[in-house]
Formats: sequence, structure tokens, C-alpha cells
Amino acid sequence: MDSSSSTSPRTKVTVPEIAAMKAAGTKIAMLTAYDATFARLVDDAGVDMILVGDSAGMVIAGAGTTLAVDLDEMMYHVRAVARAGPAALIVGDLPFGSYQVGPEQAIESSVRLLKAGSECVKLEGGTSMEQTIAALVRVDIPVVGHIGLTPQSVHRMGGHRVQGRNAGVEAGQRDRLMDDALAVERAGAFSVVIEGVPRSLAAEITAKLTIPTIGIGAGPDCDGQVLVLHDVLGLSDQRFKFAKHYADLRAATMTAAREYVDEVRRGDWPDDEHSFH
Repeated sequence: MDSSSSTSPRTKVTVPEIAAMKAAGTKIAMLTAYDATFARLVDDAGVDMILVGDSAGMVIAGAGTTLAVDLDEMMYHVRAVARAGPAALIVGDLPFGSYQVGPEQAIESSVRLLKAGSECVKLEGGTSMEQTIAALVRVDIPVVGHIGLTPQSVHRMGGHRVQGRNAGVEAGQRDRLMDDALAVERAGAFSVVIEGVPRSLAAEITAKLTIPTIGIGAGPDCDGQVLVLHDVLGLSDQRFKFAKHYADLRAATMTAAREYVDEVRRGDWPDDEHSFH
């Protein structure tokens, strides 16, 4: 194989291409990124979608929930990711309070994210957000839905708890989550994230929908998967059942930092090689 082919630039991933991946049987790979450095790295690794998630509030800023994140913060992170020029589709998260008032607010917030560099938006909610999603789609703003464990509903759920284990039509129950998924599709979203639900329910939803499902803590039967990059890299000191540490960069970072501290203490850094003359 020509060695140049391995370094040839990727073609830009588009919304229609993501939507078509389900019918083609091609699994979708999505990771979060919040800055240009990591956006370039995950893009070079071949991800299809980069989620600029409001999880930045927890992962980057150290908050206990995503609720404190505002639209200006999300625009900052979207701009940083967009500056990397990734081929992957950039998904901008609508933070809590930027779309719940109604469709008009959602459109205004989404326009700001798109001007910052996002190529589509993600919002949480199913039946309650059907009209809002439809309004966004009517003005040509592509939407990724998000149902199941929706972090912005942490207080209603009583914590970050698995949803859909019990039958019923109330929020967080199995029948309601199926209705939520169908509402998201009906409203015109081109894909939907399913988070924190039993594998059997995610598989049932995936089989019923014509749009791709992207799972996180929802089992392997979804049409794609998403994880928080800091979990994938092992930078977090927490381990979650739904996540996998593909590396241990936390230990590597601490080792490198300790070695630096030791060399500074001993007066070994900087040495002559790394000094100007």
C-alpha cells in the first residue's frame, strides 16, 4: 500500500453520512473533546463525531453536575474544537437553561453554537422536547437527541441512575423511554444518544428507530457508541461500569510530573542542553 495513503486527509463527515450509517450497518464512533489539542488527536484516530459536551463542566471545571454550565462556556469549547479543523462531525451540547424555555430560545442558542463552529446540536429530552426539536429542524439546524439517563435531569432522577428498569409511562420508566425515542425520531432528529439504560431496552429502541442510536452505558446493540475521552484515556480517578480505560494516562502524567519535581528540587532541570547560550 502506498505510504502516502495513510497520511492523506480524511474527508469531512456530514450529517447525512451519519444518518446513513445505520442502514449501511456501519457502527458510529463518537468521543468527547473540549479543546483543539484533543480534538486533533481523536480526529486523527478516526472518530466519526466529536461531542463538545456539557460534561466539560464536570471533567474540566470540576463541578458535581452539568447544571452550572452556560452557553458562553459551551461556545468557548466549541470554538476551540472547531479551530482544530476536524473531519469528524462537531456536535455542540446545548447546556441546561439554554433551550428549556421553548423553541425560540432553543433556536437562538443553537444559532450561537453553530456560529461558534458546531455543525449540529444535542439536547436532552424526548416527548417533552418534540416540538423544540421539530422547530430546530424546520430552520435547518441538525439535532442529536438524548434520552435515558439525562444528566441535566439529575435532581428529578435522584442522582445519575440507570433509567428504564421498570415498566410504566412516567419519566424514566421503560414505556416512556420508548415513547421518548419515537418522539425524537418523529421530530426530525438525525440520531439519538441513549444513556444509562438496560441493554435489552436499548436494543429494542434501536430496532424500532430508523435513525441511528448512539449508546453510552446502553450495551453493544446500539448503532454507535460514545464515551468521555478522559475516561478512555484513564485520566479520571473514577471507574464506571459503562466506561473503559483504554490507557492509564493518569499514572503516566503523575510519573512525569513527579520526575519533573524531583529534577527541579535537585537542580538537574534545566540542564545545559536545554539552556540558551
